[in-house]
Amino acid sequence: MARYGMMIDTRKCVGCYACRVSCQMQNELPVEVSFIKFHEIETGVFPNVKNEIFAVQCQHCEDAPCESVCPTKATYTTEDGIVLVDPEKCIGCKYCMVACPYQARTQDHLTGVVEKCRFCVDLVAEGKQPACVSTCISTARIFGDLDDPNSEVSKAIIKYNAKPLRQDLGKTKIYYVR
Repeated sequence: MARYGMMIDTRKCVGCYACRVSCQMQNELPVEVSFIKFHEIETGVFPNVKNEIFAVQCQHCEDAPCESVCPTKATYTTEDGIVLVDPEKCIGCKYCMVACPYQARTQDHLTGVVEKCRFCVDLVAEGKQPACVSTCISTARIFGDLDDPNSEVSKAIIKYNAKPLRQDLGKTKIYYVR
């Protein structure tokens, strides 16, 4: 069984928002709702200034704090490591939203269901890449099986010494090159 994950190379990201827009379209999200948020960090002193753009979304934590606080077990982790929400079980209590250290969840204002990145589980089941990966114009995103040492994502994580965004918060399935 695969254990899916992603690597995002912030050095390649140009901030075009193609990943965000494709995610919104794939998940039929309203314009004001997104599973991907962008942050910019400016470092250095003029004239040697560097601007880093990085995308943050659900990190699909190994020991997901959102899952452990869910009173109805609506949040769960699949066998292949994808953290999902069962909309039939979600009561909209927002405990998971509070527990998420990445603030990667949003609530559907019509249904009350809490939503988040699903790694485009339906596309992945068809053998395709998540929408954010397939539309990235700068190939800053790589997706695949973290347990397969020969997968493109595993090789890239090692090659570029990619790390989780916040190592102090535990293991995640999204790695960043910064």
